[in-house]
Amino acid sequence: MDKKFLKEKCSAENYKKLERLANEKLLNFAAKYTALFKPASVFVRSDSKEDAEYIRQKAIKTRQEQPLAAKGHTVHFDGYFDQGRDKGGTRYLLRPDEVLSSDIMSIDREKGLDEIHRLFENAMKGKEMYVCFYCLGPTDSEFSIPAVQITDSSYVAHSEDILYRSGYEEFHKLKGQGNFFRFVHTSGELDGNVSKNIDKRRVYIDLQDEMVYSANTQYAGNTIGLKKLAMRLAIRRASEEGWLTEHMFIMGVHGPNKKRLTYFTGSFPSACGKTATAMLEGEKIIGDDIAYLRNIKGKIMAVNVERGIFGIIQDVSEQSDPAIFEALTTPGEVIFSNVLVDEHNNARWLGDGRPEPEKGVNFSGEWQHDKIGPDAKRVPYAHKNARYTISLKDLRNCDRNLENPDGVEIGGIIYGGRDSDTSVPVAQSFDWLHGILAQAAMIESETTAATLGKEGVRAFNLMANLDFLSIPIGRYIQNNLDIVQGIANPPPIFHVNYFLRGNDGKYLNGVKDKHVWLKWMELRVNGEAGALKTPIGYIPKYADLKMLFKEVLGKDYSKEDYSEQFKIRIPECLAKIERIKNIYHAKVFDTPHILIKTLDDQKARLEDDPC
Repeated sequence: MDKKFLKEKCSAENYKKLERLANEKLLNFAAKYTALFKPASVFVRSDSKEDAEYIRQKAIKTRQEQPLAAKGHTVHFDGYFDQGRDKGGTRYLLRPDEVLSSDIMSIDREKGLDEIHRLFENAMKGKEMYVCFYCLGPTDSEFSIPAVQITDSSYVAHSEDILYRSGYEEFHKLKGQGNFFRFVHTSGELDGNVSKNIDKRRVYIDLQDEMVYSANTQYAGNTIGLKKLAMRLAIRRASEEGWLTEHMFIMGVHGPNKKRLTYFTGSFPSACGKTATAMLEGEKIIGDDIAYLRNIKGKIMAVNVERGIFGIIQDVSEQSDPAIFEALTTPGEVIFSNVLVDEHNNARWLGDGRPEPEKGVNFSGEWQHDKIGPDAKRVPYAHKNARYTISLKDLRNCDRNLENPDGVEIGGIIYGGRDSDTSVPVAQSFDWLHGILAQAAMIESETTAATLGKEGVRAFNLMANLDFLSIPIGRYIQNNLDIVQGIANPPPIFHVNYFLRGNDGKYLNGVKDKHVWLKWMELRVNGEAGALKTPIGYIPKYADLKMLFKEVLGKDYSKEDYSEQFKIRIPECLAKIERIKNIYHAKVFDTPHILIKTLDDQKARLEDDPC
C-alpha cells in the first residue's frame, strides 16, 4: 500500500507515532482509508494526556459538542432521525457459504464491501481524520484486545476516550502482529453539524477481517465501534479461543457486616432492571454492559470490557439512581446527548425529578411546549433515548478492581427477564447445565406499551444476547456449557423476575425488593442460606427472606406475600417450556440435544411433582 498520501496528510509528529508501532498491517490500514476518504489532515492519538485534550478541544471547536454550565460537561446533538441503533441498516458481511441464523441480517460480503467503500469515497474532504488506539478490557491483561478506530467525528473519538482504555502502548507491545480489531466511521456529509444522508446510513460487520464499517450516522451506538459492534467481533473470537463475550454487568455484593464482597455477573434484556441491579445503593460496580469471561486455573474470571458508561438517562434522578445523578450534576467529564439545554445552560432530561423546563434547545433545535417535529409528532423536551457518557471512576460506588488485569472471580451469575405471570422473583438452578439450559436459554421479556404499542408480547432473548450473536445459536449455547470444564464447583446460576403481577394486575414486589434477592444470592453462594427444592430449581426459605427484608429494607415481610410470590405456577411454566421448544425447533438448526432433554425433564418434574 502506497503510504505517500498518508504521510502528506499527517504532520511529521503524527506520522512518527504510526511509524513507532512498526506494524505493517496498521500502516496499510491507515494509508488505505486516508487515500479513500481524502481528509484535509490526519491526527494520530497516542496515550498522552495532550492527545486526549486535543480531541476534547476539537469536539468543542467543531461544535460537535457544546460546553455546559458545569465544568467539564458538554452536550452533543444527533440528527432528528438518527437517535438510536440502526437495526435495519446493521448487517453482517457473509460469504455465500456462511450461515448464522434466520434472524440475523446479512449481505453478501463482496457486495457489502463494494457499497460501503463507495460511500467512503471523498467522505472526509475538508475534515480531519482521527486514528485512535484503544484497548478492550484492562491493559496488560490476558483479556486485552487492542483496537484501532478511524473516524472524522471528534465527538466519537472523545466518547471513546471516556469509555475505553487508551491502547497505543498495547499496539506497541504487539511487535508488528496483526491481532487487533479495526473500525472505520464517517459521519458523511453534514447539515447543521449532523449527518445529512440518513437514507444511506450503513453499519456493516466483517467477521472475516474483524472490521466494522459505519457511514452517514453520528449516533454513538452506530459509530462507537468498540461498543456493541466490537462485541459481535469478540463473540466470534471468544468462540474460537474458548472463552465468552457476554452482555453482562459485573458487580460486587457485600456479605453480612460488609466483611465480604462477592462478585456477580448479570444479563438482562432492555428495560428489565439490568442497570438498576448493577447500581444498587451500597454495593459496588465494575461494569454495566459487557463482560469477558475466562476459565483461568479452575475459576471463572471476568473483566469489564469498558471503563465508562454510555447509559440511557431517562428516569435517572436523585431518588432512583443517586450515584449516577451525583456524577451527572457535579463538575467532571460528562457528555450528554439529545437532552435539553435549559436557559441556565444545564442539561435536563425526562424523569430527572425536577420541574419540567418551559423552553430550551434540544435535538430538534429551539424547543418549547407543543412543538411539532418534522415527523408531525409532538417533540418532548428530551429524547427518550437521550444518553450520558461518563467514566466509572467518577462514581462513588466504583469498585477498586475495575482495572485489575486478572479480573475478578465470579461467585454467581444472574439472568433476568420481564415476566408478569410465570417466573418467581428469584430462583437458583440445580447446577450449571440446568442454569444455562433451563434459565439462560429460556429468557423471555414482555414488551411494554412504550416499546411496541402493545403490552405483554413475549420476546425470546437467549441469554439477553440474541441481538449481538455472530455465531450459530447452538454453538453459542455449547460454548456456555463448555467454559466450566475442569471446574469442580462452577458458580451457581440464578434467575430473577422483578415484574411478577397478581390477579389484580398490580406488581407483587416493590422496586427495592431486588436488593433482598441479591443479598439472598450472596448468602447462597457462600453457603449461609437455605433453600427449598422445587421442579424449577431452588427458591428461598421464608425465614431467610423475612430476616433480609428487615435487615436490608427495614420492613416486615409477610408469609402471605411470600406464598403468593414464590408459588410455582404450573400451567404457565409448562406453557413457557412449549413456547421455547417451538422456537428452537423452528429457528435453530443446531440446537444441542441436551437442551431439549433438559426442558423435557423440567416439564416432567412440573407434571409429576406440582409443589
